[in-house]
This record gives sequence, C-alpha cells and structure tokens, in this order.
Amino acid sequence: MKPAAIVTDIEGTTSSIAFVHDVLFPYSRARLAGFVKAHSREVAPILDAVRAETGEPLDEQGCIARLIEWHDADRKIGPLKQLQGLIWAEGYAQRHFTGHVYADAAEGLRRWHAAGIPLYVYSSGSVAAQKLLFGWSDHGDLTPLFAGHFDTGIGAKREAGSYAAIAATLRLPPADILFLSDTPEELAAAREAGLAVTLLARDGDPETTAYPAVSNFDALVQMDSMA
Repeated sequence: MKPAAIVTDIEGTTSSIAFVHDVLFPYSRARLAGFVKAHSREVAPILDAVRAETGEPLDEQGCIARLIEWHDADRKIGPLKQLQGLIWAEGYAQRHFTGHVYADAAEGLRRWHAAGIPLYVYSSGSVAAQKLLFGWSDHGDLTPLFAGHFDTGIGAKREAGSYAAIAATLRLPPADILFLSDTPEELAAAREAGLAVTLLARDGDPETTAYPAVSNFDALVQMDSMA
C-alpha cells in the first residue's frame, strides 16, 4: 500500500553528509563574523536571540564569539541556524556551490510527487536552509516537489513526540506516514510514534537490522509499497 505521505531526512538520506560538513559548515564558519558586522540591521534580531538564549547582555563581539562556539560544536540552536541560513543564501546566490542531492533521490522524489504522494522534509537544519539546498540543487529547483518542511521547531529528531506532532500537523494516522532516515535513533523515535520507517544505508550494510533498509531511492521506489 502506498504511504499517505513521505517524510524524509536530508543528511545521509537525500544528500551527502560530506556536503554539509565539508562545504556548508566551513563556508558559514569562515564568514560568520564578517557577515554579522556587515549586516548589523539584518542580524539584530538574531543577536537578540543569542542574548535570550544565553541570558547574558552580550555586545556584538560577545554574540559573535558565542555563535562561533556553537558553530564549532554543531549546536542545533535557533539563532545559529538562522544566521547560517543567511550566509548560505549568499553562497547559493553567488554560485559558490549548489545543493548536493543524490541523483537517485531527485528521481525518486519526482516519481513520488508525480504519483500524488505528498512529500515533506524533516531536518535539524532550519526550514530556510532546507529550501535553499533543494532550491539550488544539483538537479535544479526541487522545492515544488515538497508539500511542507519541518525543523527542530517541532521537536528534536530523536524524540517520539516530534513525529507524533508531525502526524498531527499532517492530520494523518502515523502508520500511514513513511519516514526515511540514515539514523537508527531517529527511526526508533519515529517508529515509537507509530510511523512506518525505512533506513537509508548508502554506505553498504546497515548498522542494524531492526528496520527495513535500502541502499538508495531506486531500491525504495521499486518496493511493493511504492507501486
């Protein structure tokens, strides 16, 4: 039976982990301080959010230092994610890079969309960053394929309540939603909430046999449930 909706992770699922960690993160890290200083009015709300997060009356340089600290620790914190999104937007617009999406993922997403299956993204990256990656992808603008996006604003990816909240937002029984991820802990949380799950094991044999697993989207679209 076809799922009523598919929710997909990004890193390691539709896109290479290396693209995020070897391209996007170094790009925003190298430009973070300069971007804040050059766009003081635009980033003022972000710096206010940094102060609220820390509970400290930080000046601009103090906010920059804290943002860099969070960046280096890969913290999933709202103001950092917002700032990264602004920096990456410049990078995409200036064609410094395009968003990596596996060819099989782009084709699979297009096939599911054509089959009338609503598609959603759930990633720890902000919704704005998700739209940039898919909007400026190696395979063109893929954003029209998606019916919606979720980030950690709906909850942490390793907590069952986040997936229950997604199902409630979509107004669908959890069992009718298929969640795709390369991370067993995320799949465990989604399954606990009642979602159907599949593991993307792009590097070969999966670390666990607890979940249905495929090596790419080509194998997934050939499954009976996708027919």
